[in-house]
Amino acid sequence: MPRVTQILRKGQKALDDLNLLKVLHSEIAHELSNPRFQDTSYGGDFVVDWDSPQTQDVVMQRKCESGEEVAVSALLGLETLGGTTLHRELLMKVCIRKPGLSSILQFDCRVADSSTNSYKFDIRNAYYLQSPISTSSSAYRGPLFRSLDPQLQEALKEYLMSRGIGETLINFLLLHLHKKEQGQYVKWLHQLESLVGKGQ
Repeated sequence: MPRVTQILRKGQKALDDLNLLKVLHSEIAHELSNPRFQDTSYGGDFVVDWDSPQTQDVVMQRKCESGEEVAVSALLGLETLGGTTLHRELLMKVCIRKPGLSSILQFDCRVADSSTNSYKFDIRNAYYLQSPISTSSSAYRGPLFRSLDPQLQEALKEYLMSRGIGETLINFLLLHLHKKEQGQYVKWLHQLESLVGKGQ
């Protein structure tokens, strides 16, 4: 009797594997036939500095006519539910360095979908860093951004926008990162398919 039970269990396992493979095939076919994020062309002044297929982020840079260097590191944040639609926020670190100086200004920013189908751009933190490799966690880097005078908050936002942190860049980053994530998801599905399909 134990041998019959063992054979039945093996048969059930094979059926479960086949069912999972069928679902994986269907999901892969759906993703490949539905490329939701096709156009990732960009017409701005930033260039891609680093974009590894294995990671979730992208780094872009530009050099202003004044000699200032602006670097943007961006990735998608968590999904949030707005009404009946899931939205992804865009998280960015923007670093600005003046020519000849080692100190930098760093801004932690968040871009979220608003209810009017446009983007709401917020600065979460603004830091002054003595050096990009500064490691002292006890050094004063600046106050809580939301505690600043509203006029100063708005002026800092305009300062970033004047350095290219605007709609063109944000649209590109959102499309590019969504497309990148979809590619990573399809690759993960193929890896599962390959693993489950071993021995079938």
